[in-house]
Amino acid sequence: MEKSFRQWKKQCLNKLDQSKKGSVDRDIEHVVSLLNSREEFFTTSSCSGRTILIDGAPDSSDIQKQNCAWLFVSHHKCTLDDLMSGLRRANGDAVLKFEPAVLHVQCRRLEDAQLLHSVAVNSGFRNSGLTVGKMGKIISAVRSTHGLEVPLTHNGKLLVDHQYIHFLTQTANQKMEENLKRIHRFYQNLQSALSAEKLPISDQLGSLELQHPQKMPEGEKEESNKNVYTRRRRRLHETDPNDEECNGSQPELGDCLSLFT
Repeated sequence: MEKSFRQWKKQCLNKLDQSKKGSVDRDIEHVVSLLNSREEFFTTSSCSGRTILIDGAPDSSDIQKQNCAWLFVSHHKCTLDDLMSGLRRANGDAVLKFEPAVLHVQCRRLEDAQLLHSVAVNSGFRNSGLTVGKMGKIISAVRSTHGLEVPLTHNGKLLVDHQYIHFLTQTANQKMEENLKRIHRFYQNLQSALSAEKLPISDQLGSLELQHPQKMPEGEKEESNKNVYTRRRRRLHETDPNDEECNGSQPELGDCLSLFT
């Protein structure tokens, strides 16, 4: 298994980046570098979070990235002019979306995936999970739920006024700010967790000080941790690779993944 993991890691990291952007996003690059520098992890896909304006076909029941026009995309804050410029080019049903950061990491052992999952949840990525896939590959998905999706045009006609689009711009930028804070917490907490791994198990809890997005009473914290590990054990025994989603698409656990960035 150790040999297979090293081979998978080498193969994945040597692959060309197949994403739309062609490179790792700047605001998550330090997290990707930290994980890939460790023997027990390697990243298979990443996105630092983005605001996108997509023009889909009218009367479509779902917006598929491969069947739509990208009117605007930014991994940073946007402006009202950015969105209005994109909307002027809309011919179908344009939708504004904010997609928070997402990270898929292949882990050497189940214990490594559990560590990463705990760090992610404590950093605000409360929709994170882990999956055991084909050939025993263990994938940890770091993700959160503070997204945004709002239809703005139909058949190219704007459905809302400029004041509402200004409000959506502010909302998307606030979500981007929170998103970057979560990435920072995750990086800091991951560094602390990896450092604590070197200590005897009896000393790890005392030395590991994770940055929590908000404090919880001790009773609630213990119950939360209990529920996390209960759900984790259930998922590991009942995992179906088809349950894993990322940005609305099904990751193929047998291959290295690549998000549109």
